[in-house]
Amino acid sequence: QVQLVESGGGLVQAGGSLRLSCIASGRTLSYYAMAWFRQAPGKEREFVAANSRSGDMKYYTDSVAGRFIISRDNAKNTGYLQMNSLKPEDTATYYCAAKDSDYGLGSSSSRLYGYWGQGTQVTVSS
Repeated sequence: QVQLVESGGGLVQAGGSLRLSCIASGRTLSYYAMAWFRQAPGKEREFVAANSRSGDMKYYTDSVAGRFIISRDNAKNTGYLQMNSLKPEDTATYYCAAKDSDYGLGSSSSRLYGYWGQGTQVTVSS
């Protein structure tokens, strides 16, 4: 099994940038497809971005495409979410998730992911 720990959240002004990190332990990250989800207060958890085990395939939800970049460094067992041009509506708790297959990578369903981090808070002020 893999354990995931996110970091890098914080408070930022609109238009600013943050980079989230997700460190994997217990098993090498290269075995897992990885995704980022977010959940704002009173809202459902929503898909943000995903990438394949090799990192070659990437998917984004429409609201972040062109602003966020998902990446990974398998040698460091770390995944990243670079968030640029942040908006107040990006405010949420961000979760890193992993699954042991690239199957269904383009799906936004959180049920496909069996491993989750504890989340990191991102707050964007206007």
